[in-house]
Amino acid sequence: MSKCSAITQAGTACKGTPIDDSDFCFVHHPDHVEERRRYGAKGGRRGGRGRPQVQLTSIKQQLQHLADGVLDGSVVRADAAVCSQILNVYLRAIGLELHVKEQLEFQARLESLEDALTHRRQGNGAMH
Repeated sequence: MSKCSAITQAGTACKGTPIDDSDFCFVHHPDHVEERRRYGAKGGRRGGRGRPQVQLTSIKQQLQHLADGVLDGSVVRADAAVCSQILNVYLRAIGLELHVKEQLEFQARLESLEDALTHRRQGNGAMH
C-alpha cells in the first residue's frame, strides 16, 4: 500500500494512506484544506482535554478544604454537606460535557472517514 508524499511539520515522511487516487492523505490533500480548517475551528471552540483536569483538581481541593473545615470545626457540617452536593452536581456536569465532546469528535472523525471513502470509491469507479 502506498504512503502519502507529503513531509510532516517535523520533517519526516507522512505515513498516511493517499486518498482520491492522489499522492496525498486527507491531512495533506490540497482539495481538503477548507474542510480541515472547519474541523480545526470546531476543535478550538470546544477546548482541550486539559481543562476538565484543572476543574477536577480545583474541586478536589475544595472538597478537601470542606472536609478539613468540618473536622477542625471552622465549617458547619450542614454547610459542608450542601457544598458537597453542589460540587457533586458540578462533577456530573463535567462528565457529561466530556462525553458530549467525545461524541462530537467521534462524529467528526467518522464523517471525515466516510467522505474519504466516498471520494476513493468515486475515484476508483471512474477508472473502471
